[in-house]
Amino acid sequence: MGTFNETDLGKRVKQLRLEHNLTQDQVAKVLHATPGYISNVENGRTAMSLRMLMYFARLTGTTLDSLVGSMDESYTATALDNEILSLLSDFTDEEKRKLIKTIQMWKEK
Repeated sequence: MGTFNETDLGKRVKQLRLEHNLTQDQVAKVLHATPGYISNVENGRTAMSLRMLMYFARLTGTTLDSLVGSMDESYTATALDNEILSLLSDFTDEEKRKLIKTIQMWKEK
C-alpha cells in the first residue's frame, strides 16, 4: 500500500489549481468553502474530506486516484485503464479508429 500524506496532497491541490489558472477564492467558491480552508489544504494543515476531494477532482478534470496517489500496482493499472476509458467515452468511432492507428504506429517505434 502507498502512503497518504496531507502535505503531498496539498502540493498536488495547489499545482492543479495553478495549472487551471484558478485562485484560492475561485476554488473555495466552487467547493462551498473558505479561501482559508483552501490555503490550509495547500499547506498541509488540513486534510480534504472525500466529498471535497471529489468536487476538486471534478473541477480540475482529474481523477481521485491521481489526486491522492495510488494504493498498489494493480489499483494503479485499473485506474489508468479507467481514466483512458473515461477519456475515450466522448470519441466518435472515427476518432477511435484514428487513435488506434496512432497507438499502433507509436508502439512500432
